[in-house]
Amino acid sequence: MINVFGAPPQGIQPAPHDPRIVAAGYQVAVREVDLSGVRDKDGLMLALLRGLGLSESFGRNWDALYDVLTDPGARPARFALVLCDYAHFRKRHKHLGAELEAVLLDAQRDAARQDRNLWLLAEEPDHDPRHW
Repeated sequence: MINVFGAPPQGIQPAPHDPRIVAAGYQVAVREVDLSGVRDKDGLMLALLRGLGLSESFGRNWDALYDVLTDPGARPARFALVLCDYAHFRKRHKHLGAELEAVLLDAQRDAARQDRNLWLLAEEPDHDPRHW
């Protein structure tokens, strides 16, 4: 498998095994968002708040998420967001997953225009690259 951090971010990509260890070698900051317990949009926003280490003042809406991910003062220039249990989340919550993906990909494009890197990495429990 090609190391995702050796190339510019391209959509939502499979997370490497031990993403934090791999990212450290490329000076990429990593945060993980656990989607396994998400039941609705409120739960998703809470998971994002926790995973991104945001304050309670986080607006808990799509615009606020976009702003947090694209604000140069809030995120390092080389940043990876690991979405834990992403495939299962998308299956359980098709509409919510599509909305999340749209915001994440918009933020990724905006980051690229600012000469910043925002990797979006999908990690599954018991990750086995042969299942991708």
